[in-house]
Amino acid sequence: MTQETDQPEETETGDRQFVSALARGLDILGCFRTDDRFLSNHEISRRTGLAKPTVSRLTYTLTRTGHLLRDEGSGEYRLGAKVLQLGFGVLAATSISDRVTAELGALSKGPNPYVTAALAERSGIRAVYLAVRRSHQAVSLSIGVGARLPLFYSGIGRAIIAGLSEEERAELLAMGIREFPEQQERMAQSIRDAVGDYEAHGYCTSFGAWKPEINAIAAPLRSLDGTTVYGVNVGGPSFLISPKELHEEYGPALLETVRKLGGIPAG
Repeated sequence: MTQETDQPEETETGDRQFVSALARGLDILGCFRTDDRFLSNHEISRRTGLAKPTVSRLTYTLTRTGHLLRDEGSGEYRLGAKVLQLGFGVLAATSISDRVTAELGALSKGPNPYVTAALAERSGIRAVYLAVRRSHQAVSLSIGVGARLPLFYSGIGRAIIAGLSEEERAELLAMGIREFPEQQERMAQSIRDAVGDYEAHGYCTSFGAWKPEINAIAAPLRSLDGTTVYGVNVGGPSFLISPKELHEEYGPALLETVRKLGGIPAG
């Protein structure tokens, strides 16, 4: 059995500037999902692939820095307020979120009062919501800023995939297989679906592919400096907004929204 040790960074990565301990700590913060409240060291170890002693040291350190909070009763951890500060810093540095606010608001005020429009950026194999605008109806989607959606199955994630190069998609699939090897064919098919949708419509679809109760369409959008591909989506509860309505009523509006924000990047 191989025992994990704290080797010098250059022996682990080949990069003397790379700090492995920092990367592992960020992996721990990143393993928390939207619906998680508390996670144990055992679950964090399972999700990150890090050895339990390493996880214990890192969660202790992250608790001392305020990035994690420990429940004294269960001994489990939840994200602390310092992580939220990082999130606000990301939003403040994302110039596109300022430009997109008004356009998302207009998109969500279309003919159906139950839709939600959002902007997301890729983080690993997930899409993270940076901005959300929804109708004021009680049945609209409750997903908010900071929510993380599966890149391969959500509409907004598929839009980001469609905006990547073939090489980037291959790297993304390899990353997904490492985390979810049992979903290899499903993820590969999702990439094919994303590219096919984009070629056919100029945007991607997810009609119950992520959750049966959610329908959405989404288009890729490249940042002004050309370095980042975002996704812009519009969707809602599947029992209130149909694929046909999304195609006919919101498809043209979505493409116009992306055009105003800078155009659709080539895949």
